[in-house]
Amino acid sequence: MSETAGISTGIAARYATAVFDLAKEGKAIKALEADVSALETAINESEDLRALLTSPLYSRDQQATAISAVAKKMDLSQTTANVLSLLASKRRLFVLPHLVRVLQDMLAEERGEVTADVTTAKKLTKAQADKLAKTLNAQVGKKIIIKETVDESIIGGLIVKVGSKMIDTSIASKLNALQNTMKEVG
Repeated sequence: MSETAGISTGIAARYATAVFDLAKEGKAIKALEADVSALETAINESEDLRALLTSPLYSRDQQATAISAVAKKMDLSQTTANVLSLLASKRRLFVLPHLVRVLQDMLAEERGEVTADVTTAKKLTKAQADKLAKTLNAQVGKKIIIKETVDESIIGGLIVKVGSKMIDTSIASKLNALQNTMKEVG
């Protein structure tokens, strides 16, 4: 992890803990879930929003005004809107994508869920995804939410990441291992 990403994640974790605790105390976890989902969608779909978060060309006041308008337009909860305003006033809007990820993990933990990042060469069918979730559930002991990514470069097989564990059964990694073994012999 790069130093900048580590700093952003550290800052995001502190803000996420505070927001999560406020939502839990105020019994507003459902509102926080909706806000986090809406923010994730907005960040992924809006290039203008991503520019607002990261561009040094916007002043502190411009960022604060813009993010306040975004929060109002998205109908975010007061707690989330306040956190966005605070981030803008401290010139820390750049941590918002990290904040969203940390909050998603905290909300999943609260629900007793674990996200499995699955990379496949082609999209899994519903039956395959259900079978994989059931198998992982038996291993982990928590409800598994599969977040699938399609990457044709792995040729076939799966790469599954659950927490800090990774299982790589992709054909590409097996070919690389074979290639390395052949280099050692020859």
